[in-house]
Amino acid sequence: MSESASISSGIAARYATAVFELAKDGDGLDRLGQDVDALDAALSESEDFRSLIRSPIYTRDDQGNAVAAIAAGMDLSGTMANALGLMASKRRLFVLPQLVIALRRLVADEKGEVTAEVRTATALTDGQRTRLAAALKASVRKDVKMNVAVDESLIGGLVVRVGSKMIDTSIASRLAALQNTMNEVG
Repeated sequence: MSESASISSGIAARYATAVFELAKDGDGLDRLGQDVDALDAALSESEDFRSLIRSPIYTRDDQGNAVAAIAAGMDLSGTMANALGLMASKRRLFVLPQLVIALRRLVADEKGEVTAEVRTATALTDGQRTRLAAALKASVRKDVKMNVAVDESLIGGLVVRVGSKMIDTSIASRLAALQNTMNEVG
């Protein structure tokens, strides 16, 4: 990990811990989860928002006013709105993506949940989702929240990542393994 990424993660972790503790005492973890989902969606969907938090051309006041308006428009909790305002005043909005990740992890740990990143070759049916969630829950012994994405390059099968564990049953990986074996032989 590069030094700047490590510093950003450290800053984000400190803000995440503070926001998490305040939310536990005040607004509640469900509300914090909603705020995190809303911020994650805004970061994913809005190039202007990403530019606002990263660009040095905006002053502290510009960033503070902008995030106050965004927080009000997104109906974020007071705790999250205040945290964003503080981050803007300290020129720390650039760590917002890492903050979202850290907060999501803290909320999941508190609720006894784990997030599974699932990539499939085709969209899963409701029955397949239910069976996969049950199998993962039995494996990790925690409630599992699944983030499912379709990746046609897998050809068939799926790739599941839960924490540091990864299960790859995709046809693409099997073909790559077969190709490596053939290269070693010939």
